[in-house]
Amino acid sequence: MGTAGERRVWRPDWPVSVGGVLRLHRRGGGDPTYRIDDEGRHWRGIRTPQGPATLCVTARPGEGEVVGEAWGPGAVWVLDGLPPLLGADDDWGAFEPRHPVLAEAHRHHPHLRLGRTGLVMEALVPAIIEQKVTGQEAFAGFRMLVHRFGERAPGPGADRKLWLQPTPEVLRTIPSWEWLRLHVDPARSRTIVTVARVADALERTASLTGEEAERRMRSIPGVGVWTSAEVRQRAFGDPDAVSFGDYHVAKDVGWALTGTPFDDAQLEEFLEPWRPQRGRVPTLVAVAGLRRPRHGARMSPRGHLPATVVRHPR
Repeated sequence: MGTAGERRVWRPDWPVSVGGVLRLHRRGGGDPTYRIDDEGRHWRGIRTPQGPATLCVTARPGEGEVVGEAWGPGAVWVLDGLPPLLGADDDWGAFEPRHPVLAEAHRHHPHLRLGRTGLVMEALVPAIIEQKVTGQEAFAGFRMLVHRFGERAPGPGADRKLWLQPTPEVLRTIPSWEWLRLHVDPARSRTIVTVARVADALERTASLTGEEAERRMRSIPGVGVWTSAEVRQRAFGDPDAVSFGDYHVAKDVGWALTGTPFDDAQLEEFLEPWRPQRGRVPTLVAVAGLRRPRHGARMSPRGHLPATVVRHPR
């Protein structure tokens, strides 16, 4: 592996789907902070409270274990967080399927878990970039942001072209015209700069309940219910977080469970009996692959932002 790092072998008491849990943190196939190598190992560049880290996670289902290797100042921190990252803190015991489709999905995925990173800004910045744009545009903007203003991950992560997201200090200093070159419009860039100014306070919300964390996040202009839910799902593993306002979630849940796509108001009413476990319903629908048939042309990226080519240092 190269430079010496830290290593942890963890033996969970259930068969962990490493890829199934970790892929939630991947922002498109070209995410520079996430790599899957030819051996099936998952690599992540992570900015921790203790400093940068490269994390490599290897599943060994035959031995019933997961191996974590990490490098950089934050190596011990990310290995300490490996079990909750892969769902050790999650408990489906209080969830009642209440619907035959959900019961069947749960039966086919009995070991499904929600993981948590404990890192708010890591989830919040890309979620803001993804607001109200196509996935293609959002993922491209995130890649450019990381390449232009981030840094290489430590240890062997650098050899694998693994990157870290920019620090809050760097985000606060990016001028408006640079955001436009990244195809991030003024509304979203203002929100990112604003959250970067209160990054320390936001990181502390990881120790709060989901409702209180949501209240604090949504007190920031530009952070709404969808963005808050996207963060709570990843940073907190919050089973009640639902991405209301998503282009697909309400439609897919309605189609899968009633045969008719929902709007957000209908989804909210339908999910109320599952509170505080509402987020598990769309999770089961998604993992079971129950998506409504897609019709018509896909949304195209907007054409009114500058098309300046940003060359990324390697």
